[in-house]
Amino acid sequence: MRRRLFSMLAAVAVACAPAAGAVTGGPAAAASGSAEPAVAAESYEWRNVRIDGGGFVPGIVFNQTEKNLIYARTDIGGAYRWEQSTRTWTPLLDWVGWDRWGHNGVVSLATDPVETDRVYVAAGMYTNSWDPGNGAILRSADKGATWQATPLPFKLGGNMPGRGMGERLAVDPNDNRVLYLGAPDGNGLWRSTDKGVTWAKVASFPNPGNYAQDPADPNGYLSHRPGVVWVTFDPTSATAGDTTQKIYVGVADKENTVYASADGGTTWSRVPGQPTGYIAHKGVLDHDNHTLYIATSDTGGPYDGSKGDVWKLDTRTGAWTRISPIPSTSADDYFGYSGLTVDRRDPGTLMVATQISWWPDVIFFRSTDSGATWTRIWDFTSYPNRSFRYKMDISSSPWLSFGANPQPPEVSPKLGWMTESLEIDPFDSNRMMYGTGATIYGTEDLLKWDTGGQITIKPMVKGLEETAVLDLVSPPSGAPLVSGLGDIGGFRHTDLDAVPPMMFTSPNFTSTTSLDYAETNPSVMVRAGNFTDSERPGDSHVAFSTDGGANWFQGTEPAGIDEGGTVAAAADGSRFVWAPKGVAVHHSVGYGNTWKASTGLPTGAVVESDRVRPGTFYGFSGGKFYISTDGGASFAATAATGLPAEGNVKFKAVPGREGDIWLAGGTGGTSGVWHSTNGGASFTRLPGVTSAVNIGFGKAAPGRSYQALYAVATVGGVTGVFRSDDTGESWVRINDDAHQYGNMGEALTGDPRIHGRVYLGTNGRGILYADKQGTVPPDDTVPPTRPGTPEASAITSTGAKLAWTASTDAVGVTGYDVYREAGATDVKVGSPSTASFTLTGLTPETSYTFYVIARDAAGNSSTASGPVTFTTPPGSSGGDGCTAAYRVTGSWPGGFQGEVTVRNAGTSPIGGWTVKWSFPDGQKVTQLWGGAHTQTGADVTVRNASWNGTLAAGAATAFGFGATWTGANGVPATVTCTAS
Repeated sequence: MRRRLFSMLAAVAVACAPAAGAVTGGPAAAASGSAEPAVAAESYEWRNVRIDGGGFVPGIVFNQTEKNLIYARTDIGGAYRWEQSTRTWTPLLDWVGWDRWGHNGVVSLATDPVETDRVYVAAGMYTNSWDPGNGAILRSADKGATWQATPLPFKLGGNMPGRGMGERLAVDPNDNRVLYLGAPDGNGLWRSTDKGVTWAKVASFPNPGNYAQDPADPNGYLSHRPGVVWVTFDPTSATAGDTTQKIYVGVADKENTVYASADGGTTWSRVPGQPTGYIAHKGVLDHDNHTLYIATSDTGGPYDGSKGDVWKLDTRTGAWTRISPIPSTSADDYFGYSGLTVDRRDPGTLMVATQISWWPDVIFFRSTDSGATWTRIWDFTSYPNRSFRYKMDISSSPWLSFGANPQPPEVSPKLGWMTESLEIDPFDSNRMMYGTGATIYGTEDLLKWDTGGQITIKPMVKGLEETAVLDLVSPPSGAPLVSGLGDIGGFRHTDLDAVPPMMFTSPNFTSTTSLDYAETNPSVMVRAGNFTDSERPGDSHVAFSTDGGANWFQGTEPAGIDEGGTVAAAADGSRFVWAPKGVAVHHSVGYGNTWKASTGLPTGAVVESDRVRPGTFYGFSGGKFYISTDGGASFAATAATGLPAEGNVKFKAVPGREGDIWLAGGTGGTSGVWHSTNGGASFTRLPGVTSAVNIGFGKAAPGRSYQALYAVATVGGVTGVFRSDDTGESWVRINDDAHQYGNMGEALTGDPRIHGRVYLGTNGRGILYADKQGTVPPDDTVPPTRPGTPEASAITSTGAKLAWTASTDAVGVTGYDVYREAGATDVKVGSPSTASFTLTGLTPETSYTFYVIARDAAGNSSTASGPVTFTTPPGSSGGDGCTAAYRVTGSWPGGFQGEVTVRNAGTSPIGGWTVKWSFPDGQKVTQLWGGAHTQTGADVTVRNASWNGTLAAGAATAFGFGATWTGANGVPATVTCTAS
């Protein structure tokens, strides 16, 4: 649901958005500021970090006269054109900037069937106060390469209720000078007679639409009236060059939902005999058979709809016939209909989708006899089992399973949801595409449906990036980027040009609101986020990783939390401070096993950590800056003044520099960038930066020691993305007028390994990364330097700790491999991301030799370090052994978290312990902390870590783990503990 992401972004829009004016030229005319920027510019190459999809696609539009000319519209991420040669989508509205960010909400799109290079967009994101600007009609004569715009005297709602209905913008197929636009909120029907340059209200159209989901909504969101929602021409009612005479229009009015004109739009009347009680989401004309089909629902969607019908109108006789696959009068109808399409190669063939059918899945219906009979894409056999006329291949976007392992009748991945747009290619009866809340799916063997075969459905979404980005981090080692996203959680991006295999799981957050890593121990990460609490009452809104985000486990949480807020990790990963939304700030030593309330920092504050001192944390709220030097236990306001008291404010501490902080944001005259070098005791505002959204850091420029700064800001009167290599003394613009990305900048960071690289988060165009044009790092063939010889410490009978001098590399060391000498074939015992490793499971009184090899991101390996040799001491003797108690601390669909408490049950100290159990239901441990584990089949063995093996008589320790389960999650019958 996109609307929940907007509240945090609305204030940012005010900070960087100049007053909007009419766009009269191409993309350059949409830029903020003057045509001659007052700041230097540098050419950059901008690309998406691949996720593929990630948001709602309410409309897919095929041109009816040019093969393979296809467009897609999104609710917050602009519009796209299909490229058949590469089977990818090209974004068309990246030139939209902060001054008119709402134009990235596309409520309708029309492609001209006469001059097929022409395409039109009805742009505007919100009709309430969230979007300060009115809507516009954007027009292009070169398939979206360049644009002109006509402002409208009312707002449009590309991300408002009812946005999946349509298309409300249409071109006359006989006289393409004529276009119609259905407007919302009482504004009726509008017409252009000059190819979209000017528009006038059709005064004779009688009904602007009265439906609103909740007319009393104080936010003005659910009270939105979708209004006039679709326009359909009958091309047979005129000849080429003449105005089409018969036109059908859909209105969001349950008693009067279809209107028609027989005289080219001069007069209009309600179509007699039409069904009532529902809203026609779609109106599709089969002009060969003189039949108008409508798909109806009891709400405007796209999130709801519990009843509906499919009807057809014989346009010659005026007779209406209900042809619903499952009629609204049936108890089996728990959904409305939408996603209506006709096969233009075989007009008696049509398909319709359930507008919303969350459980067990969306249903597609197909008829080859004009709706007399239907077949379903899936059927119940014997409940809960189903048969399928399709199979899904999500290998190109494996995250679309959402990591789910549901029980029948549900399956993973889901066929879809919010399927407002389902379209059969007018030139190829085998190709069909449809939009969902997360992607575009499609098939190219649709006709198998009619012969008893299974069609294959795959994502058809490459190039369309629609995620709303809430946070980004680029650690100095490990994966180059980790993302926090709205609606699909977030990812660990090991390859920026490849789709990551899975979003964060164990636990899964619907939206990740905050991310951090430990600066000097970057394998330790923390994230906070949101999910529907009623569905997972035992889960936590905070999670931790000890392997750079590859695996996660959840901590506990204080009472009353239902949203993630912000979270910060100490520089060494030893503790964390969490500011959940609406709940007091808390701190924890370790991975969230217990939380204690922090004092001195207001609820709702933003928290960050110093990147050098582990015990120092910072906070910001209401124009005041706060500091804690006791690990987040208590905060005190500093004496800093002049900071913004309102608006969205971001601040970050510089890696490697104690007390060095940059702050950006605010609203109006108090928006800008501030710098502190004394832990926030005082700040200096940067001159020349008149407003700002965010700031981040990356690798220092050659010959400089201070990190490069990146900012989304207004500098010298120009709003854009900027870089400074001289501590903010001067700035260079690194985006251009073709790459503005609307309301960008909620997330921003440089890359600590590559100078000049920046990662930019947008609200609907995904994650962008950019490098200096012509200076993209070449293929890396140089290996890291040789690591230092390891030193062994904390040697016990069963373990030891190795540490070594880190290697260096031109683009960064990603990790190390630790080997044990074992004769002809040495054994790799671990792959840490930092220059230390804890050995476990060693044998008492045994000599061991280890060495280390460094790796970089290109796969180059260093020469081996020198060896270290040591002998483990004898194991402790005496005592009566140990006990182990197993418990499940949290569970969610397909996964759970457990804890085992180990206690010395004897009268003498023990030097180590081994715990064993067998899972009864096929569970699989995915991550374990506080020990080292192996699993063979159902059998699990856990040995102590170096720091918790020694237990005094009666003392106890614990280890935790994350695991997966399917079907059942039984507790092991026996858990044994053996002391050593």
